[in-house]
Amino acid sequence: MSSSAIEPGMKLAERFRLEDRVHESGGATLWKAIDEVLARPVAVHTFDPDFPRLNEVVTAARAASRLTDPRLTQVFDATEDDGRSYVVSEWVSGETLTDMITSGPLDPERAAALVAEAAEALAHAHEADQAHLCLTPDHLVWTAGSTVKLLGVGVDAVLADVTSDDPARADAEGLGRLLYAGLTGHWPGDEQEGGLPAAPMDDGHFCTPRQVTAGVPGYLDTITCRAMLPESRRGLEPLTTPDEVAEALASVPRPTPMPMPMPAAQQPLPVAASHSEGLDAMAPQRPAPPLAPPQHHPRPAGGGMVNKVAMTMVVLLVMVAVGLGAWTLGRSIGNAGTPTAEQTAKPTATVAAATREVKPASASGFDPLGTDGAERPELALYAVDGKPSTDWHSESYNSEDFGRLKDGVGLMLTLDQSMSVKQVSVDFGSGSGGAAEVRVGDSQSLKDMTAIGKSAEASGKKVFSAESPEKGRHILIWFTKMPTYQGKFRGTVIDVKVLATK
Repeated sequence: MSSSAIEPGMKLAERFRLEDRVHESGGATLWKAIDEVLARPVAVHTFDPDFPRLNEVVTAARAASRLTDPRLTQVFDATEDDGRSYVVSEWVSGETLTDMITSGPLDPERAAALVAEAAEALAHAHEADQAHLCLTPDHLVWTAGSTVKLLGVGVDAVLADVTSDDPARADAEGLGRLLYAGLTGHWPGDEQEGGLPAAPMDDGHFCTPRQVTAGVPGYLDTITCRAMLPESRRGLEPLTTPDEVAEALASVPRPTPMPMPMPAAQQPLPVAASHSEGLDAMAPQRPAPPLAPPQHHPRPAGGGMVNKVAMTMVVLLVMVAVGLGAWTLGRSIGNAGTPTAEQTAKPTATVAAATREVKPASASGFDPLGTDGAERPELALYAVDGKPSTDWHSESYNSEDFGRLKDGVGLMLTLDQSMSVKQVSVDFGSGSGGAAEVRVGDSQSLKDMTAIGKSAEASGKKVFSAESPEKGRHILIWFTKMPTYQGKFRGTVIDVKVLATK
């Protein structure tokens, strides 16, 4: 049976009812369908009997169905027979990266966060020997449920007949192109993609993101170039696998829902997908409803009487206060020659000395039991740059106690001079669990530093206060147990504020 003989309303496997023909190309047709057993929309791909890569598509779909990362599109069924061959996968509703950057680039940190999620998901796929090979902005979706989805892993490359001798490098470059598009609103490819303008060229090479768009942070410019433009960053190692891209973007805060101009119920979300899942169309938007006029409520009956009673009470209280004041003044005049205990008492000492915020002069990862004594030192300054979008974080460990290989790791801050440190505020981010303490001293030796505060949980914002200011030039944020992070354990410091006495 040919693909053209399959019509809307037809049911496959007595379960999947085809509704809308979404896309046709090269003997393959994408449908929006309904799974009548589970009452949910699904994407169904059907094929002409002479489709040249039918066996490869079904094999790739079955392999993709074993992937477990929720950020990858689920494949539910893949069947090959002489009559009706098809692949059934998840129907994804949301907004593609193409949709998001049609009117211009994204906020840099948000673009990086979306690509970081995609990189981690794709790294998971590569662990199972599954690649993508044809990443475009239409494959990266911010779903209606406020999550990231990466479409088409394993299947779209077979549909498009794309192969690579180095799949990991190809996907790392593809992730770099997605990041470039998010940062600039331009597509750095051989052809325009999804209506996006082509990236500008300079001397035969694509311009870097910072050359195209003002305000792109240097570290994101460098990561993009290491992934897809290594010739522009001579001396730096290129990123050659999705896992390396994911690690480079690991410190970026993860995406949060973007503000909506009106309630979701009043503004239908677009539905999106690649050639193998979903639908690529934007739903029309309705104008926002006018604001309701302010409501004027009538006063309750009897309000006038209540007001009169209240006014009478106020007058009586004022009269009593005036009488007490006059009596006290007269007694004071009469006893002017006799000093009282209040007159002879000495002023009390100030409860707390005045403090001021001091800025660390330098920062470094601290791992006294490691081979080099450092722990991600290249990220250390991100903890004191005042930006919530950057952080220092440790290496990832397999247990909260560092595999019993060490007692702890931390972040060492150094002030311009020795000061009396009163309080240290630390933003540990969104992890959970762990334990940390703050130590102060003039030496960077752990045993010579004094703990001014401890926290049984190294997550969220914590304040460590000394009972009395502790003198020292060095401040150590010391993790004694690691918080959880994406199935492993990792310490994070997003921001630090130090208060010292004047």
